[in-house]
Amino acid sequence: MGSIHITDIEAAINYWREKKPSPDGVTLAPELRALAEVYALMVFYREEEAAEQGFPKAAYEAWKAWYDTTPDTPCIAICSTSQGDAECKGCGRTFDEVQHWPSMSPGDKRATWRRITLQGDAWRFNRYSERAREGTREGSAVAQPATITSSE
Repeated sequence: MGSIHITDIEAAINYWREKKPSPDGVTLAPELRALAEVYALMVFYREEEAAEQGFPKAAYEAWKAWYDTTPDTPCIAICSTSQGDAECKGCGRTFDEVQHWPSMSPGDKRATWRRITLQGDAWRFNRYSERAREGTREGSAVAQPATITSSE
């Protein structure tokens, strides 16, 4: 099983803060309390990732609810691994990641998403970014690539 990166926990916390705001500025929703506990321990122990397998049940369920709002696959329907490339030019996944995607855990999928996003050189992030925007689920909490305009 994979691991969950601290930035995903932060994103899940922000998702729940928006979905269930504090009624009095102090009280937290149960989902937020569960995620905040894991987040605090990760910060205290200076850990960037937490094992998906050992996640507390309530925190995992809250994280999974956020995860379910994100796009499942980075695919933009331009798969160069089918042409023999070790890494897809379209989405940035390796051949093995493309082949095993349906059986990968949510933590493993998010680790792949994190890697390809940090690399940022797959076509989904530049040449074909409009395909990536079209492929997102309605209401998903996904950051879109920045649009650069020239001043000419």
